[in-house]
Formats: sequence, C-alpha cells, structure tokens
Amino acid sequence: MKLHRIHHVAIIASDYARSKDFYTRVLGLRVIAEAYREARDSWKLDLALPDGTQLELFSFPSPPSRPSRPEACGLRHLAFEVADVAACAAELQAQGIEVEPIRIDEYTGRRFTFFADPDDLPIELYEAGA
Repeated sequence: MKLHRIHHVAIIASDYARSKDFYTRVLGLRVIAEAYREARDSWKLDLALPDGTQLELFSFPSPPSRPSRPEACGLRHLAFEVADVAACAAELQAQGIEVEPIRIDEYTGRRFTFFADPDDLPIELYEAGA
C-alpha cells in the first residue's frame, strides 16, 4: 500500500453554526459543499485548504464530549502549516481567540503555537520551513 496524502479530517461540532463560522470566517477555509442529511438530523460541510486537503464538519444531535486534556488516547490535534506563526496568532488574538505563547520545535527549530476551536479541539499552527 502506498498512501499519497491526507484527504480529509472530520470534526463533529456541538454547535454547527458557530463552528461553521469559525472554520470559514476565522480560519478562511473555502466551502466546497454543504448538505443537511434529514435521516441523521445532521449537517455536513465540506471545506478545503489551498492545497486541496479537506475538512469535513458534521453536526449530530447530542454528541458526547471529546476527551481532550490531559493527553487522551486518540487523535491529539489538528495542525495547519502557515508562513508566519506570529502574524497568524496576532490575527486570531485580534478576533478574541486565546492563543498559547509561541514555542520553538526543539527538533526542527520552527515556530508553532496552539489555540482551540469552539469545541476546545486543539489546533496547531506550524511555521513552514524555508
């Protein structure tokens, strides 16, 4: 088997409208498609990053809480590569989003930081290399 790349990441939101606003307006992801699935009482929003990677945002009635911190077994966080971590962190902070202090990856020397989506999903910004 030869994997090519990550196609998509799926997220279940507790408040679909709030998360849709966050991922489209705040993070700037492009909407590919949006559908209400009546049989499941669920919305599905397909979003795209510039490189084609997709994020699927779902809503379901009464989803269970996600174990998050301290480190829980399972998916740890979602990370986005950016050109300038400090500039992106400043944009988020200007919109009232709390961002952790910028750190340096001890192995690569690149800057990174974390913030959270509306459901407290940890999201990392990782600075692209030269």
